[in-house]
Amino acid sequence: MTVIYHEADASLNVLSGRTVGIIGYGRLGQPVASNLRDSGLRVLVGIDSEAAQQRARQDGFTPQPIAEIIRKCHILMLLLPDEALPEVYLEKVSPGLQRGHLLVFASGSSIAFGYIEPPPFVDVGMIAPRTLGAAVRARYLDGSGFHSFVGISQDATGTAWETLLALAKAMGSLRAGAIEMSLAQEAQLDLFLQQTLLPAFHHLLNAAADVLLQSGCPPPAVLTDLLLAGELRDYLSHAAQEGWLPALRRAPLSAQYGLFSRLPRFQGLKLETLLEAALDEIRSGAFSKEWARECATGYPHLDRLLRAQEQSALARLERDARPALTPPDAD
Repeated sequence: MTVIYHEADASLNVLSGRTVGIIGYGRLGQPVASNLRDSGLRVLVGIDSEAAQQRARQDGFTPQPIAEIIRKCHILMLLLPDEALPEVYLEKVSPGLQRGHLLVFASGSSIAFGYIEPPPFVDVGMIAPRTLGAAVRARYLDGSGFHSFVGISQDATGTAWETLLALAKAMGSLRAGAIEMSLAQEAQLDLFLQQTLLPAFHHLLNAAADVLLQSGCPPPAVLTDLLLAGELRDYLSHAAQEGWLPALRRAPLSAQYGLFSRLPRFQGLKLETLLEAALDEIRSGAFSKEWARECATGYPHLDRLLRAQEQSALARLERDARPALTPPDAD
C-alpha cells in the first residue's frame, strides 16, 4: 500500500536543538536552505565554491567549508548534482561522519547505483522534490507546497523516519504531500521519464516543425503554435488540477474527435517495447555506468549530441522565427 504523508504526520519539535547542514548552494540548495530557515530551523551552509559563497552571503547565510559543516551539524542535506556528489562525499563528508548523523539526499541515484556507501552507524534518507528549485521556494512562500518522494534506506537510530518527515514539513513539501518510495524506485522513475517521455516529445516537436515548414507554413506561426502560445502548458496545468481526460475535454469538439480518432495510429508504434528496453537499461545499472564514464572523460559525447541538436529543425526554427516575434521596443 502506498503511503502519502501530510502536515499532520510530522512535528517540527523533532528538530528542536538540531542543526541542519546544507551541502551545496545551487538550484536546490539555495531554496531549501531558505525554506528551512524560515521554518525556524538553525541552518548552516557548506560551500567551497567562491561564487556560491557569495550568493549565500547575499541571502544572509555565513558559508563555511564543507568539512567544517559536517562536524557542526546533526542533519546533512547533500544537495549537489549527482555527478559531483560521490567525490565530495568521499573527500569531505565521509571523514567527518559520526554516529547519529542523518544524511539526506535529493535523489536516490548515488545510493541506488552504489556510488556512495554510507557507514552503518548513520541514518540515510531521501527527500526528492518533484519540481524545479525555484518552485520549491515559490510554493513555500505562497503556502501551496510541492510534492516530493521520501524514503529511508538506513535507520541506525530508529528515529530516521520522524526526523525525515519533520524536515520535509519544514521544507514545505508535506503541504502538498510526500509519497513514500525506496531510493532505487525514485532513481529509476526519474531516469525513466528523462529517457522516454522527454525524448519522445523532443522528437515529435522536431518532426512536426520539419513537416510544417516543408509544407510552406510561415515559421513564426509554426513556432507560435508549437511552443509560444502555451496550449500544451495549459492542458498540463489543468490536468494537474483535475485529471488528463477532463483537461482534454476542455478542447473544442473537433480537437477531441481528431485526437481520439487518430490515437490508434500512434498505438501501433511498438512504444511499449521501447519503454521496457529503457527501463531494463536503467534498472540493470547500464545507463548509470555509461553516464559515469561520460562524466569521467569530460562529457565528449554529450557535447557532440548538443552540437547536433543545434542543427535540428526546431533549433533552426527558433533561431529564424523568434526575432520576427520580438516586439520592436523590447529590450
